[in-house]
Amino acid sequence: MLGAVSLLTAIVLLIPLAAQQPRASAQTKKKAIPPPIKPKAEELARVKEKTDRIEESMRAVKASGKMREAWPDVDVYAKAGRFLLEFPETFFTQEGVDRALTVLDQGIERARALQAGNAPWIGAKRRNIHGYYSDLDGSVQPYGVTVPESYDGSKPVRLYVWLHGRDQILSEASFLFRFPNPNTGITYKTADVGQITIDCYGRWNNANHWAGEVDVFEAIADVKKRYKIDPDRVILRGFSLGGAGAWHIALHHPDEFAAADIGAGTYPRRAYMPGFPPYQAGPLRIWENILDYSLNAFNIPIAAHDGDSDVGASGLPAVPGEKNRGQLESSLRVRAQLEKEGFASGGEPNFLRVKGTPSIFLISANTGHSVSPLVRQQVDAFLKENGDRGRVSPDHVRFVTFSTRYNRSFWVSVDGLDKHYERSDVDARRDAAREQFTISTKNIARLTLRETGKLKGLTIDGRALRVKAAPEIRLEKGANGWSTAKNSRGPRKTHALQGPIDDAFLDPYLLVRPTGVPWNQAAHDQAMRMLARFDRVYARWYRAHPRVKDDKDVTPEDFKRYHVALFGDPGSNRWIAKLAPKLPLRWNRESIAAGSKSFAAASHVPAFVYPNPMAPSKYVVINSGLTIDEREYQSDYSMPKLGDFAILKVGEGADVPDVAVAGLFDEFWRLPAEFK
Repeated sequence: MLGAVSLLTAIVLLIPLAAQQPRASAQTKKKAIPPPIKPKAEELARVKEKTDRIEESMRAVKASGKMREAWPDVDVYAKAGRFLLEFPETFFTQEGVDRALTVLDQGIERARALQAGNAPWIGAKRRNIHGYYSDLDGSVQPYGVTVPESYDGSKPVRLYVWLHGRDQILSEASFLFRFPNPNTGITYKTADVGQITIDCYGRWNNANHWAGEVDVFEAIADVKKRYKIDPDRVILRGFSLGGAGAWHIALHHPDEFAAADIGAGTYPRRAYMPGFPPYQAGPLRIWENILDYSLNAFNIPIAAHDGDSDVGASGLPAVPGEKNRGQLESSLRVRAQLEKEGFASGGEPNFLRVKGTPSIFLISANTGHSVSPLVRQQVDAFLKENGDRGRVSPDHVRFVTFSTRYNRSFWVSVDGLDKHYERSDVDARRDAAREQFTISTKNIARLTLRETGKLKGLTIDGRALRVKAAPEIRLEKGANGWSTAKNSRGPRKTHALQGPIDDAFLDPYLLVRPTGVPWNQAAHDQAMRMLARFDRVYARWYRAHPRVKDDKDVTPEDFKRYHVALFGDPGSNRWIAKLAPKLPLRWNRESIAAGSKSFAAASHVPAFVYPNPMAPSKYVVINSGLTIDEREYQSDYSMPKLGDFAILKVGEGADVPDVAVAGLFDEFWRLPAEFK
């Protein structure tokens, strides 16, 4: 692992800090982050003592079984203390130590209130901290909520979801201190139209990818349990790093929000660069080619903006012969891509509407990495207009994807592709009565249509189908064209079951340690180093230790509930032994074979993902967590490194072994032709 100082230095050099409250002069007021301090022993002792007190009080509260809805609101404070003790470099400054002690005192007060049967912060009309227990990894995570004075719980209100900019010192303790404090709060201001607002912690700084993406939807789900939220009036917002997250989430989930306010934000160009092997280049088409997902702005109102003098780092190069426009490049390129898709822009140079879509693109004049008062007013009006209208199921859906992971727009779901990581399009129309449906597709093999209870006629790719009206209709494409879908025989790639390895860590998962005798000690040690590394790195950067069980304690119910990542070999891990005959790689004491390619088992370790034979709707992963580089956990985008499967070379003492061979399974989870 990189040292704290060198890692922070690298991040700061690569990507500048984002102002939390953007102003026209924000770029001139940035301050360099000092090296993290080393807290004194007595300070760490005080942190531990206060954390212990919160946890002790909560053990008594939980033993009583009362006030369950408030447990995570206190556990987030204890978690903040524990992670500061585990990663003391995240105090960062002496002020951070002082603030952490204040936060822990607040947690002690909350725990005392629960012991007395009270939770006075719940429902309070102010900036407040809540927590939730993540289904993803079992951790407790914080978020901030702002409840307006007008909220009385009598009717549903709109929800604004804010994704924060880059802030390298935003540990849990810092977040818990700063959010409720009006002088240090981090919400990007907007007009009050009676909305509740949540500030997502997002697992620190990752542009809301991987666990950070899951955090957004889990925080939304939690606030919906606590407050009366109109599900059709949820609005996504973000700036800078949060803008990068908003680009990703809005264009991959175009039917989730009534509108999106996206300020600045960037994305890299690796998806368009040569030199990556296919097993890396393919998955890059999911997360890094935001331009190719631009068409999804057809069905979500987006207000994209930045200052005309932004000089912040952008993952996109400047146009030859033109000045570097920083993160303004992002919205300019998306708008240009929409023009290529057939949607021209019109209006004033700094306020353009994309004809045929609900989206607008704005530029703040004489402004840096920020937003001008005029554009803020224009965006606020846009959000109010679309919030008033609310999310409406459209009669015309245009949708593009490169993976069945991101597969839905309103009443259309893409359930199978002809080939993953190639552009897949749906153009779906229906009449106002929802009786006649006309669909055209590209690179799509299976499709589900909803809201078809009144259907009388269906044409797909120029062919009329006789289909009975039903709330949902499933279709598949065969050699003779489209027909009603039948149950699949054998595994095939479909939504949330299509790889790569990293995809298994976007849904609830469980790591499984071996307790038996390994076939080959060196290979076993390598697998254990990989397990330990994932636990350590994930905790450091995604703020949670993953769930883990010994193989002897795992039950069949765990396989139904979780994607399972099994570590070891058929000798050491009883579940690998049980599943091995049904997995695509052949494995014995002497060799590991991927089709025609064979490797010595004593000096190699397999890592792959596959539909779990014991629970076909879940994954089984062998010897892998997330495959992304550690340095990318805190970058705007994190690239999967191994595809669907790999054979790794045992490296003495290596946490990240070299790759002997890697690849992608086909649409039916079979090895590619070069392995046969």
